[in-house]
Amino acid sequence: MSASDAPTDSAAYPVGARNRVKRRHDRGFYDHATVHRLLDAAALCHVAYVVDGQPYCTPTLFWREGSHLYWHGSSASRMLRTLAHGTRACLTVTHFDSLVLARCGFNHSADYRAVMAFGQARLVTAPEAKRHALVMMVDRFFPGRTAQLRASTDQEIKATSVVSMEIEQASAKIRAKGVADDAEDYALPVYAERIPIRTVIGAPEPCPRLLPGVRRPANLAGYHAGRLLEEAVSEAHALAYATPEAAEHHADEA
Repeated sequence: MSASDAPTDSAAYPVGARNRVKRRHDRGFYDHATVHRLLDAAALCHVAYVVDGQPYCTPTLFWREGSHLYWHGSSASRMLRTLAHGTRACLTVTHFDSLVLARCGFNHSADYRAVMAFGQARLVTAPEAKRHALVMMVDRFFPGRTAQLRASTDQEIKATSVVSMEIEQASAKIRAKGVADDAEDYALPVYAERIPIRTVIGAPEPCPRLLPGVRRPANLAGYHAGRLLEEAVSEAHALAYATPEAAEHHADEA
């Protein structure tokens, strides 16, 4: 896939010095459709920021609502304390699709789909907004699950912080080329191949302390053995934001 394959009727994030793909421009995408699709297919991201001149990069679960990204953690965590008051941050996700073995070490590579999103991270403090975020923190991955759970206590809510970052700029970079040797190297008697890599869901492992008669709810059916994780996560995101309530909140955020 190259940048020329990007949707032509989609809005795009502004391109500037910090998000422009500087090497291999043909692999860069800035349209909302491509960026959002890759974000919504991921569960884990890495958030990079600087504290007193020292760079940090923290892995965490995240989710997207419109052009806003959200993640959460302990109120005592260094990352959240740092990002709470409007710190600039960069959030990245990567889908690792293959290892590529070429006929020359220089041409060994990997196929991947990645996003870098830039913005100013802020703590979500408004009670209603935080309450909504704590619901979507679960329901974004497992639609309807919060309603099936014990309600969080006030202390649990207090101990959890949520950060929101509006995407100011973003870029996606995609390599889906497979083996790409120099023309003259194809005549060499050297083995080459592409090794596909997929993250696949395994068989669910019920908690051994489940009470008798407690069954796996139907709304977890999308997470079944053998399915690609990104398919399940993408489907869950679409379902979670298909309700009128979620759509209304999404519109308010936009």
